[in-house]
Amino acid sequence: MSGKIHIEGQQPVRNIYSPSHAIETKREGENRALVTFGSKDDGASKDVQLFYTLSREDFGMSLLTHREPGKDGYFLLTISPKDDFDEREYSAKDIVFVVDTSGSMADEGKMDKARAALLFGVRTLRSEDRFNVISFAGEDHLMTRGLISADDAGRARGEAFIKQLRPSGGTNINEAAVAAERQFERGERPRMIVFITDGLPTVGETNTDRILDSVRKSKMPGVRLFSFGVGYDVNTSLLDKLSNENGGIAQYVEPKEDLEQKVSAFFEKVSFPVLTDVKLEMGGLDSDLVYPRDLQDIFKGSQLTIIGRYRNPVDLDPVRIRLIGKSGANERSFVYDRLRFPLGENDNDFLPKLWANRRVGWLMEQIRTNGEQKELRDEVVDLGTRYGIVTPYTSYLAVEPNMVTAQPMTINGERRNVDGLTSNTKAAAPAERAARARKAPSVTFDSASGADAVQRSKKDRERQESIGVTEDDKLASDVKRAGGKIFYLTGEVWVDSEYKAETKLPEEILTFASDEYFKLLKQKPKLAEYFSLAERVVVVFEGRVYRINAAGK
Repeated sequence: MSGKIHIEGQQPVRNIYSPSHAIETKREGENRALVTFGSKDDGASKDVQLFYTLSREDFGMSLLTHREPGKDGYFLLTISPKDDFDEREYSAKDIVFVVDTSGSMADEGKMDKARAALLFGVRTLRSEDRFNVISFAGEDHLMTRGLISADDAGRARGEAFIKQLRPSGGTNINEAAVAAERQFERGERPRMIVFITDGLPTVGETNTDRILDSVRKSKMPGVRLFSFGVGYDVNTSLLDKLSNENGGIAQYVEPKEDLEQKVSAFFEKVSFPVLTDVKLEMGGLDSDLVYPRDLQDIFKGSQLTIIGRYRNPVDLDPVRIRLIGKSGANERSFVYDRLRFPLGENDNDFLPKLWANRRVGWLMEQIRTNGEQKELRDEVVDLGTRYGIVTPYTSYLAVEPNMVTAQPMTINGERRNVDGLTSNTKAAAPAERAARARKAPSVTFDSASGADAVQRSKKDRERQESIGVTEDDKLASDVKRAGGKIFYLTGEVWVDSEYKAETKLPEEILTFASDEYFKLLKQKPKLAEYFSLAERVVVVFEGRVYRINAAGK
């Protein structure tokens, strides 16, 4: 299913967002936009959900909430800048390009693509920006000491240096990262390192922990490090930690992907910073587990999507939220004071799953890079069971009878899947499946490098940046989604993943298609989404258990 939606408003159109479909937005001036959408899901006929706001503010904000009575609420804030910032309002930035020129970069044309991507990055710089280029193999080579202006002469100097780069030697990640940090001065400008490598550290310091410690000691406050791992011979644990600890993200370019295109897209995105050192003051809102954990800078044409939980015991109306950041050396502040975080909100039931996706992505990244801890593992199992998220711990969700996950692992020194879950949990209640998963053998990943490691890292990052609830994971035939919930087939009954007998919630038993059944649906139409699964359903809703039995049973 695909289509187009034209949006036109009397004020600028902002914060265009769809939780149900992947969308592309083409601006047609401030007040108009063309949204094209498609769906790769099997359920291609599902309704399109599209949200947008109209705002003349420099940074438009929209808010969506969902909260079942008596439970934590969930919120999604979307912030987007206006399109017509004056040239003087853009923050001049400092950037150091760091590229691996070891011998392996000669393979598959990687050096040619990296060279083209760097040339694009230098050419996108404005004359107010400053930059440097560092190549590294056995040792680092600097274009110059410190930073130079990106005027015509500076860009020409950068292009000449990049064009003569040739692959040879080993990979000295430690020296290159430390040298990059040393190029910066203290100041108010946005500062970033773009680090491109295709290999493991093989020259100089090769111990991951000592490399990380070395970079920590040389770190210049406020510098963000964005790494690009090229191919499968990269240490994902090292690159993930380097980026995470330095305010950036790690991206990976698989052999089938185009390095030049991916890196160039990044340079295009970060060309025009409009608000840096971004912070949110949430007023009196009692919020927690908000993602992203560290807010990224806001660039022209970008959109910042923040999701978290809230648990205030009273209806908050209004809430005053303050957006703070820097535009160059000037601090700017924007107040949004008519926001409501209610005690109950039935709409937007996709928000809990969206929050859980981001939370699971973050938890799995912690497990993958720092090792498994029981509390992290248990939380991944509980979230996976409740929201239908396939992880190495929730094998019983997978579509194939014996499939656990596409992510291989090592258990007790032996490479294999987590056996004993799929067959034994096929007809088990949700709580029992989760309990068995928590007792399964510990999971350790084979290696920090290789195709599996790269794909795991990318999957964890995708979850942490997810903005929609379209799901690539294909669920088993005894697992279904309905109305934002996950149901498991237990015997002949579809059971809500939230159902736990020990909670002893008040229970109402009804017969399918009876007068009482239809009366209840009229009173609580949301239940129709759950009851439509089958004639026998158990669902937890608004603090009660509704058990629907088939006629004559």
